[in-house]
Amino acid sequence: MPVIPIESARDPRVGDYASLSDAALRQRTDPRRGLYIAESSKVLRRALAAGHTPRSFFLAEKWLDGLADVLAAHPEVPAFVGEPAVLEEITGFHLHRGALAAMNRPEPLEASAVLSGASRVAVLEDIVDHTNLGAIFRSAAALGVDAVLITPRCADPLYRRAIRVSMGAVFQVPWVRLADWPADLAALRAAGFTLAALELTEGASSIDDVAAEGVGRLALMLGTEGAGVSAAALAAADRTVMIPMRPGVDSLNVAAASAVAFWELRDRGAARHGEPGAGQ
Repeated sequence: MPVIPIESARDPRVGDYASLSDAALRQRTDPRRGLYIAESSKVLRRALAAGHTPRSFFLAEKWLDGLADVLAAHPEVPAFVGEPAVLEEITGFHLHRGALAAMNRPEPLEASAVLSGASRVAVLEDIVDHTNLGAIFRSAAALGVDAVLITPRCADPLYRRAIRVSMGAVFQVPWVRLADWPADLAALRAAGFTLAALELTEGASSIDDVAAEGVGRLALMLGTEGAGVSAAALAAADRTVMIPMRPGVDSLNVAAASAVAFWELRDRGAARHGEPGAGQ
């Protein structure tokens, strides 16, 4: 399909890209329409490498050469091209990362499928900040987390900012949105997981002590920014875990805490048998 010039911000053919800067709107409409937006040429390529299918491409003319191979590989997919001012009027922000693509959302996974064979699972309770969510997924992919479960009120991992911050890790780590929280934690316990909440509570175990125990299957719950893990989730947990800190500092940002916890609580046996260069 030839490149299609876009001369008006009201062109209905680029409706998938309208108002991308309105996060609340996109989180309501994109899942319902079965799409997500991949932002930047690197993320776009990672989405395609993960087997996701594009609906269209959207870019300034200067990026045509850099994505010529992608466009050639998908000749049936329209590529919309326009002047930067027109594209900015459509999306609500300046395109400076190469290109955008409207992608079809993959079919949701079943929890039973992602838990099968997993030894480390992250459970994210109501993480609403897309930057934190993306950073957690990036750490999960790098540090041996096999799957991520998110609560009904958690932000969308396929929102463009979460994807961009994760550097496409949301395409690597299988994830499932839970429907009934915290009742769905029962499925983790039934699958043999120890449920640990990362929270500073009376009686919380040091993360060093928990790591030394060599827990076989571990599900680590991380709470929302500020409030932390909810009382209901804490009641469902088998134990609470804390990261020891210097006096005067009571917490870390949830994304930073996740990286520390994923590393310290990793499956040491799996790490010993990992692929060479996996951390590069």
